[in-house]
Amino acid sequence: MNAIDKKERRVVVTGIGMISPVGQSAKECWEALLSGTSGVDSLTLFDPAEHGIETKIAAEVKNFNIHDFYPDKRKAGAFLKEMDRVTLFAMAAAKLAVDDAALKIDESNAERVATFIGTGVGGLTTTIQDYQKLLEGGPRKVGVRSVIKLMPNAPSGQVAIEFGAKGRAKGDATACASGLDSLLDAFMYIRDNRADVVIAGGAEAAINAIGVTSFGNMMALSKRNDEPKKASRPFSADRDGFVIGEGAAVLILESLEHARARNAKIYAEVKGGAASCDAHHIVAPNQSGEGAARAIAEALKDAGLSPTDIDYINAHGTSTPLNDACETKAIKTVFGDYAHKLAISSTKSMIGHLLGGAGAMGAAVTALSIQDSKVHPTINYDNPDPECDLDYVPNVSRQLNVRNALVEALGFGGHNTVLVMGQLKD
Repeated sequence: MNAIDKKERRVVVTGIGMISPVGQSAKECWEALLSGTSGVDSLTLFDPAEHGIETKIAAEVKNFNIHDFYPDKRKAGAFLKEMDRVTLFAMAAAKLAVDDAALKIDESNAERVATFIGTGVGGLTTTIQDYQKLLEGGPRKVGVRSVIKLMPNAPSGQVAIEFGAKGRAKGDATACASGLDSLLDAFMYIRDNRADVVIAGGAEAAINAIGVTSFGNMMALSKRNDEPKKASRPFSADRDGFVIGEGAAVLILESLEHARARNAKIYAEVKGGAASCDAHHIVAPNQSGEGAARAIAEALKDAGLSPTDIDYINAHGTSTPLNDACETKAIKTVFGDYAHKLAISSTKSMIGHLLGGAGAMGAAVTALSIQDSKVHPTINYDNPDPECDLDYVPNVSRQLNVRNALVEALGFGGHNTVLVMGQLKD
């Protein structure tokens, strides 16, 4: 193989797959988000009362069945044996995205198709279940597939195997920035001509006793158990924590040249991106928002855009007191007075926090916003916070010509990742 041609290439989105608490397809999810539908409800995946857990709400993917996406009974049965719920979500979202893009992978192009799918905690449910089996029944009760089910790179590896993608496969694990980091890496990988196509995104399935207890003990979760659908309220003065969610979003990123050669539909162009680290605290963001502001500024520079070229931001917007205030400061630092002219919304107000899948879901939503000239609302925005005084598209969706947009993901560890997306202009 000859040395890689470093000529930068343009990158576009040609397929979208979404598995979320408000829909199990891009169309279903997008329509629900535009209508302000909440997927938050009482916990059903386990009984919090058995463990004395105070938080009793979550944003679950209800009635998920891998057979709906892979009708072959033998194949779907094998998936259930070999995969944790997080990987099953990724497999379903990837199937939807590949089909949506009408992408064909065979021996002629397989080495130029990569797979980057991130997850924050990997197969946590498998870890819990198998440890319980070990305690109750001894080592022979622990399955031989335990490690391959719980490892964080399982989603990317299993998706690559299923679709025969022989380019690089990896799984970013940068907490709540994992999915967006995967997309940023995919964008750069294609831009550098190391692949023509990347199946990229993020997935998470951490609604279990350990996940909910740990986040609850760090005082990060909402306790509005009596009003589940009103619990996630990003940027509102009375926000009291995030709602844990689950699901996956996978996008097909492709070089513009490759997409046009096969006459693929194009949702949006990925124009740039950047990432930074707060280097401040493993959980708490730097209250100045300095790290996030650097990532935003560098992403705009990478895309060759000025602040006034941006119309919309899909915010991290967790509904925690610290995050929302810090993110608002970061936006103001970069955009100045123009920050008040931006439309900003938090998808988490309706689907909760998908952790490692959140940024990828934000990118999928943003691609749809660019295509349809609509932005979804931030629901439950009832009490304006003086510290959060921007336009968060309160409660009702909006028609908006989105020329360019930012997607933001901020993760434990101080990870700040920003992706720039926009309309494709020749």
